[in-house]
Amino acid sequence: MQKQKGFSLIELLIVVAIILIIAAIAIPNLLRARIAANEASAVGSMRAINTAEVSYSTLYPAVGYSPDMNSLAGSSCAAPTSGAACLIDTTLAGATTSATGKSGYYFTYTIVSSVGYTLQGTPAKLGSTGIKNYYTDGSDVIRYNATAAASATDAAIQ
Repeated sequence: MQKQKGFSLIELLIVVAIILIIAAIAIPNLLRARIAANEASAVGSMRAINTAEVSYSTLYPAVGYSPDMNSLAGSSCAAPTSGAACLIDTTLAGATTSATGKSGYYFTYTIVSSVGYTLQGTPAKLGSTGIKNYYTDGSDVIRYNATAAASATDAAIQ
């Protein structure tokens, strides 16, 4: 009788079962980490837009706040103008739909006379790319809501 080399079917099944158990533990943690990273990126993007708006209104006082996010960006930055101020990158300025979002979030910019502007940050796929909705306006305070679209009455981020 020859002694067989290799693994038995039972040994292979045990190894596969152990790998599946480890994967079942690791994957949810990985998804939560990705959501947290997307939310941190959304807050950073909103801070960048707030800062750009303050700079824009200082550079172009006759205009005030920008009419849209594309006015904050610009592709030819040799001579910035009020229509292309070169204060944010074009990727962020174009992140206005779930298809063109940035890091799992898209942004809705609206001019409002009482506060200057409002900015909504919405997850592209709620529960998958992000859990919280974000809101900011001319007050530069970023607010969040985990159950509905965020507004000026929601809690500020810490």
